[in-house]
Amino acid sequence: MAEIRDFLFEIGTEEMPSAPLMNAVKQLPRLVADGLDAAGLAHGEIRVISTPRRLAVLSSVATETEAIHDVKRGPAANIAFDADGNPTKAACGFARKCGVAAAELIRREDSDGREYVFAEKDIPAAPAMPLLSKLFHDVIANLEWPNYRSQRWGTSHDTFVRPIRWICALLGSEVVPVSYADVTSGNTTRGHRVLGPGEHVVAEPAAYEQVLEDAGVLSEERRRQVIADGIAQIEAERSGAHVDTPRKVLDEVVNLCEWPTVLVGTFDEEFLHVPHEIICESMLSNQRYFPIYDASGALTREFVVVGNGRPDNAAVIIDGNERVVRARLYDAKFFYDEDLKVSLEDFRARLADVAFQEKLGSVLQKSERMEDLALAIASAARIGAHAASDAQRAAHLAKADLVSSAVVEFTSQQGVMGGYYAKAAGESDAVADAIRDHYRPRFAGDELPAGIAGCVVAVADKLDTIVGMFAIDEPPTGSKDPFALRRSAIGVLNILRERLHCGYEELVGPALDAYAEQGLAFDKDAVAQAVCTFIKGRMEQMARDEKIAPDTVAAVSAGSVSAPVDYFALAHALEDARRIDPETFENLATAYARASHLADASLGSEVDEALMGDAERALLRATDDASGLVRDALEHKDFQRLILSLAALREPIDRFFDDVMVMDEDMALRENRLRLLNRFEAVFADVADMGALAKK
Repeated sequence: MAEIRDFLFEIGTEEMPSAPLMNAVKQLPRLVADGLDAAGLAHGEIRVISTPRRLAVLSSVATETEAIHDVKRGPAANIAFDADGNPTKAACGFARKCGVAAAELIRREDSDGREYVFAEKDIPAAPAMPLLSKLFHDVIANLEWPNYRSQRWGTSHDTFVRPIRWICALLGSEVVPVSYADVTSGNTTRGHRVLGPGEHVVAEPAAYEQVLEDAGVLSEERRRQVIADGIAQIEAERSGAHVDTPRKVLDEVVNLCEWPTVLVGTFDEEFLHVPHEIICESMLSNQRYFPIYDASGALTREFVVVGNGRPDNAAVIIDGNERVVRARLYDAKFFYDEDLKVSLEDFRARLADVAFQEKLGSVLQKSERMEDLALAIASAARIGAHAASDAQRAAHLAKADLVSSAVVEFTSQQGVMGGYYAKAAGESDAVADAIRDHYRPRFAGDELPAGIAGCVVAVADKLDTIVGMFAIDEPPTGSKDPFALRRSAIGVLNILRERLHCGYEELVGPALDAYAEQGLAFDKDAVAQAVCTFIKGRMEQMARDEKIAPDTVAAVSAGSVSAPVDYFALAHALEDARRIDPETFENLATAYARASHLADASLGSEVDEALMGDAERALLRATDDASGLVRDALEHKDFQRLILSLAALREPIDRFFDDVMVMDEDMALRENRLRLLNRFEAVFADVADMGALAKK
């Protein structure tokens, strides 16, 4: 049994950016584990330690591979050798595949009593050192840096995301020889540039983390915890305060330091009169400072800065960061003040020079289409004249802030700044809020627009983009969706479902008409069908994501209920009914599938009751009763009552198929019974394809 020793492999570099560092941390365990497995070296769990200047792996590794006695069974002996005992092509091929000579093949009986040939080979144990040397050279070379250009240094052509300055590689206390780009491994690491500069000897892997800590370097887990504890203390010292720490920015801050110190700075009070969104955006995106809000949710003058060092010089660090943030916030304030000098109508006029999409015209044209479409949506949603007027006005101004200085500088604040400018210009709160919210929902789980007018404008914006891209035959394909049409469709469906309570099919036509009026040529019926199919596909996926059974989704999708709020209500009602009384609905689905298979639409549904027996008359009465109940339930959107009305058909349809020979030799009887089945099937036509629920 090979000895197991602790192992350390560290790549030391110039400071790496946070994003590629995190990406490399994800790659390393797989690369190392796969390499060790391929080399035949037993190993333990692989742990990665990272800082801005290092990527390290800690594990336990065998000092040599296991010796192997390899035995492979080949063809039967009478096939492997001819009558003279010479190896055949079968034997030669098998031997070559196993890496032995044909003469070395062994003949013996196997457990089934037949004689076979066997290839036996002894593979001796191999020392780990040379295997590890090659493996870790390859690990460095195989790390990938998407969206980042690798760098070259020294005399070699090897590359890495940042220049490598040292390599520390140990198996136990022995140095593993690894060379890459003119850098050769040793038993030293390097500490914090200020708190522990220079080289520090690592006697063995188990001492590595303590050596780092003594040299002013903490692991990613420790750094994250130190920052979290510091922020928690700041919040505790300010009753009810909240420090805004977006995950992406926090991850970056964790990976910008090796010994974090959590400090508090302040900025001038005048900046509190600037919209807090751009103040916070400036601090978070430009300087990675975390804003502090008070108990009421208002932005305060204080912010959190994470320094890279012990707090001995905290006052100097804070002063330097306050100087930096002051300059940044003056820029934000300047942009805002300058924008207030320009009217929204002037900004909107400039949209004529901003392209929306090459074939779909300018953003100004999109604004005009949104304005028309907002009225159509308001009408379909029956939101009232006042709200419709607000929605149209908001759609008119919604895109104006795209050319403002603040949004050009802080692009994520589009819409938000437009809302501020609208309020400053005297627009109503409803219009300003609609402008602010019309990009929502921006991602899964995002909030919907707060007001009805905002919901209307959001649907107009998203639907205009969807139908436009389909009109020029550029729908999303595979993973390619540059205009985020899938996300837009889901946003439309969520707003229609939760807030506006109308369908999407009736909105696609007006959206396409707006493009036609601007001169775009397309087949309206074909495009409308494609758009509706696309949106319906998103709705079906949403239903499956809500754990609605796929066959229920298929059944409801086959009906005429397409308004999202009704579609989901019907699907959930059908799911509930199936769960409560599975036998009834399985039998009903089977009977419906049978009826649907036999039905002949060309015969119509007018029946002659004089030709009917008892089972047929019972089904006719039940069908006609259910038809009226289903129509009424659909009209009142009472889907539980609708499902109960359909369930009542189970007994009469079962009796019909038990007692009646549908395909009677008497054509009059046969066709009358087929018309009755047409009539039965028609009850379900606007509801669901119950046959989709039949057991396969």
